[in-house]
Amino acid sequence: MIIKGRFTPRRRALLVLVLLVLGWLGWAWYAGIAITHGVEKEQMDWNGDGQVSRDEFLQAFHAVTVKDVEEGSRQCRSFLWRSSGEEFRRDCKTVFKKAAEAE
Repeated sequence: MIIKGRFTPRRRALLVLVLLVLGWLGWAWYAGIAITHGVEKEQMDWNGDGQVSRDEFLQAFHAVTVKDVEEGSRQCRSFLWRSSGEEFRRDCKTVFKKAAEAE
């Protein structure tokens, strides 16, 4: 598709917005931000009160990082505050592998 006409201010603003979003997404993936690691909304109860508030949802975009660790058949996911590095929750599960995958 050939774009005809000038590169208008509206097109420039849209281009800048798209580049900013892509830049943030790349940084968020590199920093391990929770929203880029497949954390579902039901798992975003950071304070443990049983309800996911709007503030907790928004914290998944900038304040919470995720570290995944696999120790044998045990898979753990640690949730940390990005500012302090303090771990506030760890979810672990045991995964049984098939015999063909174990070899």
